[in-house]
Amino acid sequence: MRFATYEYESTGACGVVDGARVHPFPAGTTVLDLVRAGLPASLDAGAAALAGPAVALDTVRLLPPLAAPTVRDFVTFEEHVEGVVASVSDGGGVVAEWYEAPTFYFTNPYSLIGAHDDVPTPPGSRLFDFECEVAVVIGRDGASLTPEQARDHIFGYTVLNDWSARDLQRREMKVSLGPAKGKDSATTLGPWLVTADELEPYRDADGFLALDMRVSVNDVEIGQDLLSNMGWPFEELISYASRGTWVRAGDVLGSGTCGNGGCLAELWGRRGEQTPPPLRPGDVVEMTVEGIGTLRNTVVEGPDLPPVRAARPRSRARKRTP
Repeated sequence: MRFATYEYESTGACGVVDGARVHPFPAGTTVLDLVRAGLPASLDAGAAALAGPAVALDTVRLLPPLAAPTVRDFVTFEEHVEGVVASVSDGGGVVAEWYEAPTFYFTNPYSLIGAHDDVPTPPGSRLFDFECEVAVVIGRDGASLTPEQARDHIFGYTVLNDWSARDLQRREMKVSLGPAKGKDSATTLGPWLVTADELEPYRDADGFLALDMRVSVNDVEIGQDLLSNMGWPFEELISYASRGTWVRAGDVLGSGTCGNGGCLAELWGRRGEQTPPPLRPGDVVEMTVEGIGTLRNTVVEGPDLPPVRAARPRSRARKRTP
């Protein structure tokens, strides 16, 4: 099933998507409620909703599928790392540490936006970029899970666009911390949450989901890859995220950006020039993942804020001045 959160006639709701229609759940229900109730119960609730009334999908505004408690974003595509390291980090090649374990950072759950919402450019950034990803949504709480256990904790999947201010990210990562403001201005999730059972037919012999991923800017295709080119399957990512701690129902874990043009920075690193150019207001970014759906967002002008103040002259005083 496909669970969507949406706004209809100025009222928020969630429902089951069926073709060009969406069947609402009872008022007050949220997709996060369904996730926390577990997959069997949510499928039963979805079946009941499908027997009820519906509204046309093109009459609603799609919101992020769920209010995620946390969002972790991994970096699992070797090809992406090869290009981006050259573009953002003044390096070359993939560091040996990348191969040792899946790496992630926590991003901002308050900046999630819907599948067709406008995306403002981050304040102070001139190198705005997209990142084409798939995200898994946790369906059950768990700690220190094995990969085999982790599969039973998967509720479903959605498309994720990790919008990135590359100039801000580049400065931050020189301090060996972050990314922070380079990443936290916007993350698109959507268009809906597809339950895990729907994507099982795409699983290959190695246990990966072989989904086609494509991204275009202004209707010109920029990148295409297969999700199965991840260095680790989602079960391994969940296991690692839960290592010595907890993952909770509703947590979102991004795959990281696909290769072969999954973002502009990868192409800049490979080509040694900013071709295609950074995103500008008016650009339309579209991402489609097989079996899940399509995001289509327009970049708009962001807020004009004063520059960030530099650090004050440093003091090494050890005692208070009278």
